[in-house]
Amino acid sequence: MASETSPGIVDRVQRFVEEHKTAILIGTGVAVALGGAAYLASTSGHGGDRDKKKKSLKTPKKRKSVKDADGPILEERKPKAEKVPEPEEEVVPPTPEELAAMSLEEKTNLAASYKSKGNAAYSTKKFDVAAGLYTLAIDVSPKPEPVYYSNRAACYVNMTPPKHELVVQDCDEALKLDPTYVKALNRRAMALEGLHRYIEALRDFTAATILEKFTNQNAAQSVERVLKKFTAEKSVEILQTREPRLPSFTFVSAYFAAFRTRPLPSVGDSPTTGDSTLLLALEALAAEDYPHAVSFVNEALTQEISSDANRAEALNLRGTFKFLTGDVDGAKSDLQESIRLVPSFTQSLVKVASVHMEQGDPVKAFECFDEAIRQNTNDPDIYYHRGQVLFIMNEFADAAENYTKSTELDDTFVFSHIQLAVAQYKGGDLAKSMATFRRTLKAFPTRSEPHNYYGELLLDQGRFSEAVEKFDRAVELEKEKSPPNVLSIVNKGLALYQWKQDIGAAERCCNEALRLDPECEAAVATLAQLNLQQGKIEKAVEMFARQAELARSEPELASALTYQYATAAQMEFMKNYPSMAAELSAIAQNM
Repeated sequence: MASETSPGIVDRVQRFVEEHKTAILIGTGVAVALGGAAYLASTSGHGGDRDKKKKSLKTPKKRKSVKDADGPILEERKPKAEKVPEPEEEVVPPTPEELAAMSLEEKTNLAASYKSKGNAAYSTKKFDVAAGLYTLAIDVSPKPEPVYYSNRAACYVNMTPPKHELVVQDCDEALKLDPTYVKALNRRAMALEGLHRYIEALRDFTAATILEKFTNQNAAQSVERVLKKFTAEKSVEILQTREPRLPSFTFVSAYFAAFRTRPLPSVGDSPTTGDSTLLLALEALAAEDYPHAVSFVNEALTQEISSDANRAEALNLRGTFKFLTGDVDGAKSDLQESIRLVPSFTQSLVKVASVHMEQGDPVKAFECFDEAIRQNTNDPDIYYHRGQVLFIMNEFADAAENYTKSTELDDTFVFSHIQLAVAQYKGGDLAKSMATFRRTLKAFPTRSEPHNYYGELLLDQGRFSEAVEKFDRAVELEKEKSPPNVLSIVNKGLALYQWKQDIGAAERCCNEALRLDPECEAAVATLAQLNLQQGKIEKAVEMFARQAELARSEPELASALTYQYATAAQMEFMKNYPSMAAELSAIAQNM
């Protein structure tokens, strides 16, 4: 159930950002690199060469030192050569009168001795004893010392169970005294993570990453870990509570265009009320009036429909709309009931295959394709959509074979030709791919899609002026429609940005696309990245939030939320550490 004939434009925007992350995310000194939004989004849930590089950087395990982010994190701010007393020594704190009689130096030395005894107790894992000694150090010290609070927090971390709330309280005190105290930031972040206060944990891990100039891989990995946990939970919560809604017109129209037109069902001379309402739904679908199509098909299924074939048709359409709104289980139920009523309904079999792919089960998907072929070996849509699944799996030669079969059965379907050219290109046969595209352009002179997707391949090759020319032609052809598909406008903006770094032109293209289709996710995603590049961080966060609102599936939503909250954490860092802006820009320029 593919909606586009090449990798989604949102993916291409994010891939371009990933490849140029320093240039895009520096902006006006907003740092990013390892702590950046693009890096975080691109590394969460993806492996490949990046993971291999990380593994190659690993060194043999060594005993943790005070320099390690995760412990023991007990340290002297100004180390002194002093004998560490045995922790078993009985400690008798001074009375209030004795303490009042001491000089400042005596109080300072007494506090230091308690801290040394606390360190010794900590080293033998007597965390309760150590915490008590650090408390004494805090009580007698003539001035607050952040290290005393930080070390006591270390004790609370290691208790069973950990006392996360007390860790947060002590780190709050330490950071009031020294806002750049990285060990306290890391410890508070871990406690906040343990309390499932993920946004606050992300704030602290991001600050620690930037303050350490992106040299601490543990902190950077902690940012990714917290983002992954938070976005996973947040995505499920949002999808469970928000009302189902259709994606943008551009998305829905591209989706339905990926299926050949079917004749209207037969209703005879005396159609039932349900038959008539079903016809209204299909007529609205043909007119690309998708909201009315949804309303009519839902109504039809509550009415009397004259035959199993017509009911299967209605279930197929309702299941399709459920799939588009993200209700994957509901879609599967409707489509399977459609097949039960009419086992030879190959379009429903193809769509169930796509549902299985959405759920990560390619084996069942191919079982559905096999059954569809057994039912009707001459249905070209089966081979086209099986080709789409193979394409997604990077099986480009097999995908091309299926697209070819689809065109042999019906050469009037433009997307089979386009996708064949794209599969040939991805498979490394550039000459054959370009030849296929040229034939397709000639065979379908009034269709915008060949120009748009040919432009994408030209853009991928860095042939910018030719790509823009193709996108312009696609835009002109789309003007004949109302409303038009706006992907070619967004593609033109992306091409102008990559070619000339013309941010203004790119923004104008995206804003024009949103004027025509206010819910075009590709335009929103591109604008978010362009704002981020220019240092318009608040606007970027706003656009990422809008992208999350438009996301259809859980993975899409998690990706948008990752960008949104990673960028927001950096924005908060700049607010809390304004003096770091110039330094961050210099760091990023040298990376």
